[in-house]
Amino acid sequence: MTPKELLFATIERKPAPRPAWVPFAGAHAAKLKGYTATEFLQSEDKMTECLLEVHRMFKPDGECCIFDLQVEAEILGCDLVWADNGPPSVSSHPLSCGEDEEPIVPCECTIPGPADGRIPLICGAMRRVKKAIGDTTALYGLITGPFTLASHLRGSDIFMDMFDNDAYVHDLLGYCNQVACKMADYYIEAGMDVIAVVDPLISQISTACFEEFMSKPFSALFAHIKEKGAYSSFFVCGDATRNIDVMCQTGCNAISVDENVDLKAAKAICDRHNVSIGGNIPLTTTMLHGTQQNNMKWVVELLDSIGDKTGLVVAPGCDMPFDVPFENTIGCAQAVFQTDAVREMVKDYVAVDDTADIELPDYAHLEKPLVEAFTLDPATCAACTYMVAAANEAKAAFGDGIDYKVYKYTIKEDIARTKKMGVPNLPSLYINGKLAFQSIIPSKEELDAAIRNAM
Repeated sequence: MTPKELLFATIERKPAPRPAWVPFAGAHAAKLKGYTATEFLQSEDKMTECLLEVHRMFKPDGECCIFDLQVEAEILGCDLVWADNGPPSVSSHPLSCGEDEEPIVPCECTIPGPADGRIPLICGAMRRVKKAIGDTTALYGLITGPFTLASHLRGSDIFMDMFDNDAYVHDLLGYCNQVACKMADYYIEAGMDVIAVVDPLISQISTACFEEFMSKPFSALFAHIKEKGAYSSFFVCGDATRNIDVMCQTGCNAISVDENVDLKAAKAICDRHNVSIGGNIPLTTTMLHGTQQNNMKWVVELLDSIGDKTGLVVAPGCDMPFDVPFENTIGCAQAVFQTDAVREMVKDYVAVDDTADIELPDYAHLEKPLVEAFTLDPATCAACTYMVAAANEAKAAFGDGIDYKVYKYTIKEDIARTKKMGVPNLPSLYINGKLAFQSIIPSKEELDAAIRNAM
């Protein structure tokens, strides 16, 4: 079995000699060759060079060719803020409007063309990588999901629109779905075997909202991808546990989740729907800040926790942080390829407790309400971006009447604080040390009311 055949068998839930291995080395690929993320994401030559280095170093069964959820948004008028150590972030929302203004209706003629934005260089790199390794390695093309693209265009108002302007939300998602279908076409034509529809914000809505707004566009998108001859993966971040079942009902071939989801429990749901599942190596605690032994042991323990490994893809929970040590990813690969030997190597390894030196505020004696946003990283995590935006809006409204802190799960001290607080999922908002909003972005009214109750 070639790696590609093994990945295909895994997606189809057929017998395979071991679980599949897919390292989602997005901007991290640039690190392998000494480039910044911006240099990598703006150059066909550098992208090709780095993707081939990912293949050489990490020996993947499946490899993603780009992990940038702003490609479509940039073409459609969103301003971007570029970074050296990660993909760009959206800084403006062309469909946003004032509180008393009617929402701007998207123009359906503005569907990205093959020569727009960075599409030509991305597809050029995909074709070159396909020619070099595509016979033996499956290739993933990642596109922005309709809901996240809608939020890029509309901003955080999209969450209130669901309550008071549902017709507009349906129209906007329909438009974004047209964009997603066209992007899938371009990537499939460039040789991609799997189209991963990445939609982090799915974890931020209820099952009822998913069924009302998301089931139809996602089902249509996955049917379109199947019709074009490619496999599909529904890629979410955050605590999407409540939506795993309805996600499986959209017709996708696979689901990918991050560390917020219990993979064993999620796999049981996917098994019932004959859908494969991938994930969920922790991005920061293990891959970024852990040792090679941490990574090897985590993967071994994951594999040992799951009985029937049919349809299982071992992968990072999302786009790998830029500065992940190379040896950590190699350790994950070794744990997949040589599980028994690695299990013996790390059986006595114990990780160091890093929470002992963290002092928490005296929440019982605060002078004024303290709002704390626990995030992965607002610069790279779409759900975190909009959670922090909601908190920033509250801070602007209450001013000096409240204190406000943002913690990032990419910083060691913040990781330790998050652990000591017992934060169950990211992103989450705490008020006066108590969990107020767990992996759900609050409306302005909800957050304002919660703060007033704490005063």
